[in-house]
Amino acid sequence: MNNRTLGDGLTVSALGLGCMGMAGASGMTAMYGEVDEGEAIATVHRAIDLGITFFDTAEVYGPFANEILLGRAIKGRRDGLVIATKFGFRIGEGLSGTDSRPEHIRDVAEASLKRLDIDVIDLFYQHRVDPAVPIEDVVGTLADLVREGKIRQIGLSEAGAATLRRAAAVHPIAALQSEYSLWERGAEAEILPLCRELGIGFVPYSPLGRGFLAGTAKRAEDYPDSDYRKRDPRYQGENFDANMRAVTVVREIGERHDASAAQVALAWLLAQSATIVPIPGMKRRVTLEDSVKAVDVVLTGDDLAALDAASPVGGTAGPRYGSAAMMAMVGR
Repeated sequence: MNNRTLGDGLTVSALGLGCMGMAGASGMTAMYGEVDEGEAIATVHRAIDLGITFFDTAEVYGPFANEILLGRAIKGRRDGLVIATKFGFRIGEGLSGTDSRPEHIRDVAEASLKRLDIDVIDLFYQHRVDPAVPIEDVVGTLADLVREGKIRQIGLSEAGAATLRRAAAVHPIAALQSEYSLWERGAEAEILPLCRELGIGFVPYSPLGRGFLAGTAKRAEDYPDSDYRKRDPRYQGENFDANMRAVTVVREIGERHDASAAQVALAWLLAQSATIVPIPGMKRRVTLEDSVKAVDVVLTGDDLAALDAASPVGGTAGPRYGSAAMMAMVGR
């Protein structure tokens, strides 16, 4: 596994592992299908064996259960790993908005350290920008945590360009995590160029379009009610058909390279910039074994042009989220 660098010196494997699906998110333990805890832990172990060093979780996943599971999985194997987690939501009976007050950031950092059973958080992200707390106060608090040895690097997630620039003026930002894939290319216009200007690494979540780009997606109505894809507009009706036509091109290119559709979609991301580190969500070893081979897929100029034509910026059918509230939380 090759390595890449996020920000000023945070070395990670070229592919990370997104752990959200291993223990759900926002109270939905089966957000992307049922989870076998033993298999999830075995997947983390196999990822380490294959050279993956970058693992992504958050307090809100579960909530809390995901950090606990990852902590159990890495126990005794912590050396050389980069563990990323996130703060920024108010969690009670459910989610009730954002909360990035300095005292809350500190409370979450301490709690996450205990749940993960580690001495320092390698990368601590603000999960979503809190409009009630100036980003300067957020980053200032995180900078204090860096000086205190509680965290190593600072990250933001789904921040807008102006917020990102203000944050970087306070303290170096190692990474911005936002959705980016062949079917969600909104970051290309402003965010990716700004990250290059400021020396900030970019970590795409949902790099396989919430599984759609793997080429094995079912229609929304074929998923159980607990599965997020049941409500995803891009999995529904005519949107599904239009989006699957684009996936056909991904599959065809994969056939030419003896690669899966998922490997091609990840290879496309890796080819966009050496400072991009995708974190595909994986909870089973079979998925991991397939996705990790993306680092060896070398796409030609013709391949890249064909993928751009099949999935142009803004070309995916259906809105990114079915919820206006969720859309309102990105790009702030």
